[in-house]
Amino acid sequence: MTKEEIIKPENLVYKKTPVLTNNVMHYCPGCGHGLIHRLIAEVIEEMDIQDKSIGVAPVGCAVLAYNYFNVDCIQAAHGRAPALATAINRLYPEHFVFTYQGDGDLAAIGTAETIHACNRGENIVMFFVNNGIYGMTGGQMAPTTLKDMKTSTSPYGRDLNIMGNPLKITELIAQLPGAVYVTRQAVYTPALARKCKKAIRKAFENIKLKQGTSFVEIVSNCNSGWKLPPVKSNEWLEQNMLLFYPLGDLKINN
Repeated sequence: MTKEEIIKPENLVYKKTPVLTNNVMHYCPGCGHGLIHRLIAEVIEEMDIQDKSIGVAPVGCAVLAYNYFNVDCIQAAHGRAPALATAINRLYPEHFVFTYQGDGDLAAIGTAETIHACNRGENIVMFFVNNGIYGMTGGQMAPTTLKDMKTSTSPYGRDLNIMGNPLKITELIAQLPGAVYVTRQAVYTPALARKCKKAIRKAFENIKLKQGTSFVEIVSNCNSGWKLPPVKSNEWLEQNMLLFYPLGDLKINN
């Protein structure tokens, strides 16, 4: 096969979306963040909303998300992304505003902002990457850390008598009237990545229809924080995380 035949459109298997920049991502090898970024970017491209999309970056592993999405992005203080997204959406109601947050940012320091934005039904999408640990700052226990799960601050495992129960914040969000679409997805297999992309598309479509808040949790791995190689971390995710955080739609209002 000649070079000319290889680059023909009909022979093209994959082309990087222009909604992602050419910057090299800083995420650990095997981490789900890169694929999640790609799926969000592909949906933005397919919906032709790149010039109307505004992302809000968190504090955490995805603190540099604004380096990777080729859309307008704003950095929020730790946990405050939903509050900032609320302001942006009210100033620019015809735009597609989304937050991208981890479990420490969204479910710990940002609990109040998360709950109240969803309760008000702000017309935004909130992407919540749950790996059950504080990944960026050293692998500490997070609100989402599982029972008996070992972290740098719970070296003998999470003791429910001392540390309380893991927080299923997505189930809490599903009870709020302003949250119109609440779902939990994963990306560690091709089939699950395709399902996740459909959920991301639905969430952005809800903004277009001015439905209210869409909340997309994505259960991911943290092979560095979990001290496992990528393949083993995906196996651990499936065997442990998904038992407590089962995949699927929790709420669909339309």
